[in-house]
Amino acid sequence: MKRIKPTIFQMMRAPFLSSILSPLIGGTLLAVAVSGSFNLPGFIFVLIMGIGLHVATNVYNDIYDTIQGTDKVNVHRNEFSGGSGILLNFPELMPQMYRLARTGLVVAFFATVILTFVIDRSLWLHLWSLYILSAFFSKFYTAAPIKLAYRGWGEISVWFAFGPMAILVAAVSQNVGFHPHIIAVMPATGISTLSILLIGQLIDFDADKQAGKWGVAVRFGTKFTALLYIAVQSILVIDIMVLAMMMMPRGWFLLLVLIPYVFLFPKAARIVLNHHDQPDELKKAAGINVQIHLLFALFFSLGIAGGLLLST
Repeated sequence: MKRIKPTIFQMMRAPFLSSILSPLIGGTLLAVAVSGSFNLPGFIFVLIMGIGLHVATNVYNDIYDTIQGTDKVNVHRNEFSGGSGILLNFPELMPQMYRLARTGLVVAFFATVILTFVIDRSLWLHLWSLYILSAFFSKFYTAAPIKLAYRGWGEISVWFAFGPMAILVAAVSQNVGFHPHIIAVMPATGISTLSILLIGQLIDFDADKQAGKWGVAVRFGTKFTALLYIAVQSILVIDIMVLAMMMMPRGWFLLLVLIPYVFLFPKAARIVLNHHDQPDELKKAAGINVQIHLLFALFFSLGIAGGLLLST
């Protein structure tokens, strides 16, 4: 049977780009609400910067998890966790994957250069610090010698990159810094992405343990990780409610974000809590959780946009 090579979109794991689009779009809209003005070039180039960095992150993760053997021993790989498996089936694509990851970093670099000239000079240090730290995370999340995900720092780096860092760089693109509304929303988008990682660790527990990938599940056990998943999602809900209260009366629209947490989260939480050591059952929870994540991304932006329309 003829093998069908993966497309470039499969290689970059394009569906997961929602994790970076959510904080960049939502953070931009929130910054516009704060400042009362919209910097279109800033928005365009921060999107290019963020997508380039996320593509590099996704591809480097596949490369180094393959090199270090994690993907090879993972028998529970699925569309929501365990990497793409592309390099296991097409090892000849390794040079192309390296080029794709490096291209992502280069594209992000030049987008950052251009962004420098369309924002206030006072925010240049913020912008370049965020680019350098993001580039570092994109490679060394899994790459030696740092291997953050293998040394127990993966959860913190994922939350930080897709929460505070992504929200702040979006705000910076609109000439807004550490405004109270920006600070208040920083945890939420990172938690939404972190929730995917936590369920993925439960599914990949055996492979991660065998490969020495010391995430929270391997370090503290599956029951603890199940409780942590429920705890961080609950914190996200509280965070959104606090931000909505801070933005009243236009904050009512932001409560749209809670819809998937009312209708979908209880089901995902039950599966995770009752089947935390059963990968096949957890795959159902992973699918539901990705739906929650995607709906969060949609309603987060729509909620802030609705508040902006109300204030005009």
